[in-house]
Amino acid sequence: MVSSDQRRRQLAREKYVRQQQRRQEARQKARRRNTVIAASLAVVLAAGGAVYASVSLTDGDGKGADDAAGTPTPSASASATPEPAMAIDQKATYTMSLKTNEGDIKVTMDAAKTPHTVNSFKYLADKKYFDGTKCHRLTTQGIFVLQCGDPKGDGTGGPGYTIPDENLDALGKAGADGSVTFPAGTVAMANTMQPNTGGSQFFLVYKDTKLPPQFTPFGTIDAAGLKAVQEVAKGGVEGGATDGAPKKAVTVEKATVVKQ
Repeated sequence: MVSSDQRRRQLAREKYVRQQQRRQEARQKARRRNTVIAASLAVVLAAGGAVYASVSLTDGDGKGADDAAGTPTPSASASATPEPAMAIDQKATYTMSLKTNEGDIKVTMDAAKTPHTVNSFKYLADKKYFDGTKCHRLTTQGIFVLQCGDPKGDGTGGPGYTIPDENLDALGKAGADGSVTFPAGTVAMANTMQPNTGGSQFFLVYKDTKLPPQFTPFGTIDAAGLKAVQEVAKGGVEGGATDGAPKKAVTVEKATVVKQ
């Protein structure tokens, strides 16, 4: 027969085991969350002197000392230039065609889901903003993206205005690690990890990538375009790194946005 003393000790042991299990689960959840955060920061701010990956909030004329140092400019400074007036059919589908030296990339964009983003790309493309720009950054570990859209080609440029986040729930509810999967072929906006800080920089996902649902997914790459990006990724990063300028330099020779 189990004495009351033995029963208390048994209950205490069981309680201790449960506490340890809960602590272990909490540690595992924290590790998963930190992994996702680290990966997402790679889209935004690359450490160790690597390329600054978020959208610069300056107008790309070299006036943003903070941007040059790799520090996000406060969002308040972005109000100097207003977002372009809405000038697209918000019920239509648009195609963004990127003619690059490594192959043509076509991106289908749904204006009903991302009107501000599509309107901005139409506005910039019509002004030949992207023509002659480099896709300045390739990441081949943790996240799998090719980042483009910076007129300065170093990750510090932008149009001088910001656009609001859109369509953030399109990829489903975040999991326990705080991430959603951006499928290969997704095109999304880069930002400073602060709300509504998108500008002109965007990233092309060439392999399923887990990120927090904080980046506006606004388009889908066609099969030929995805293959072209994957070929660039196979070439790797300059210097054998996993994050930096692609070894196969990619230049957007011409960008157009047209209504389908």
